[in-house]
Amino acid sequence: MKARRRHAGLAGKGQAFRGKAGRVAALAATAAGALALLGAGSAQASTITVGSVLPTTFASTPFGQVETFFNTALPEKGANLTSPVNGAIVRWRVQGAKGGPFFLRVLHPNGSGAYAASGTSGPATPSGAGLQTFNANLTVHAGDLIGIDPTSAADEIGVAEVAGASYAYIFPPPLDGATVPPSGSVAGKEIELSAEIQPAPEVTSISPASGSIAGGTTITIVGANLGAASAVKFGTSPAASFAATSETEITATAPRSLKPGTVDVTVTTLAGTSPTARADRFTYVACIVPKLKGKTLKVAKRRLKSSHCKLGHVTKRGGATAKTGKVAKQSRKPRKILPLGAAVGVTLKP
Repeated sequence: MKARRRHAGLAGKGQAFRGKAGRVAALAATAAGALALLGAGSAQASTITVGSVLPTTFASTPFGQVETFFNTALPEKGANLTSPVNGAIVRWRVQGAKGGPFFLRVLHPNGSGAYAASGTSGPATPSGAGLQTFNANLTVHAGDLIGIDPTSAADEIGVAEVAGASYAYIFPPPLDGATVPPSGSVAGKEIELSAEIQPAPEVTSISPASGSIAGGTTITIVGANLGAASAVKFGTSPAASFAATSETEITATAPRSLKPGTVDVTVTTLAGTSPTARADRFTYVACIVPKLKGKTLKVAKRRLKSSHCKLGHVTKRGGATAKTGKVAKQSRKPRKILPLGAAVGVTLKP
């Protein structure tokens, strides 16, 4: 530990300068965007806590140099060291933090002892050493850990003594996209850092599963983590309207479609877009006008029904009857695509 503190002065000052002059300015807009998105409704969604359980007894401890701290073992019952789901970090918390600004970091274990730096939050400055909560909008995947970066070697973070716990550090903080091993670790202690993850939405069924290309079909979408939906799409087209009635259900109105066919219905929240699956498929149905010329009225009716059309006005010429006449003319051209149940008139001649 002494060795790593010895080189903290010069390296820490250089990193601090770059952090305050570069990272704060570059990431300020990201932080503002996260706050706006959070205010749009993500606060109502269910979340999962990852990281420290934030013990009430801790000591504010200097980083010593500008480096990334992250927990590597959390023995407390119910504590999640890594994210159990894909989603987005919407809030994060610290205790014992002094100085700053600080940056929340997402780290993904590569399975060989190193960690991929996959994302960094906007800057956050605590107003005191007590429990502090900050908003975020940071993508996270199942298996990811969270860490924290200071901007100065003198910045402090709460550290609690917990048997079986441990934390590691990476010096200097890795650039996003880099994969690096930890520089060292500390046993018997954990850093006071946790985050709330909003899981990505999932669609498990839709009903009804079909409707007219004219749009207007109201469907019920059932799934998980749907409460903070910001968009619903039928293929690439936005729903005509939608309303999340709970975390597990959304009512949506299908938009128009230019042609029949099957599309995936997806839900988007701050945590991402639901993955496509067979259970989310909606089929647009249309009246595709069949060729009726020369057919009896009985056969014409059958063909219209199988093509999702219906018989319109029937005109009889030259003494033709419903039984003896054959279609000489139809009001809609064959292969024309019309809304489901569109009427096609016919003219009968002997």
